[in-house]
Amino acid sequence: MPISRRARAAAGLGAAVLAIAGICVAAADDFVRAHYDASTDRLVLTMQYLGTNPHHGFSLHWGRCKARTAGLASDLSARVLDDQAEDPAEMPFVVTTRFSLTDMPCRPVKLTLWTAPRFFYVLTIPPPP
Repeated sequence: MPISRRARAAAGLGAAVLAIAGICVAAADDFVRAHYDASTDRLVLTMQYLGTNPHHGFSLHWGRCKARTAGLASDLSARVLDDQAEDPAEMPFVVTTRFSLTDMPCRPVKLTLWTAPRFFYVLTIPPPP
């Protein structure tokens, strides 16, 4: 028995709704705020995420420094990694983490922070104190 146009349209709409719902349920870390604290020489990241617990830890994975023309800061990117990236996305949480910049590969620098899937935050880090 052939399927009517109305039934096909309803099935297509249902599939689209499920696809959109799947996108909304997928876990993603995002930046609430990021700033450089000159008094402690630390990077302060406030992250929001979906998960089952408030105890996610975040780390930085530095990229390579890219020198720019004389007088301008270098460019550097860093991935912000969540130690519980596979945690089911059940409830929203916010956590603030502080990172010492003693192991930062270059300074001064224009730093681009990345987190999955494609959120980023850009800030300038001055020369070491």
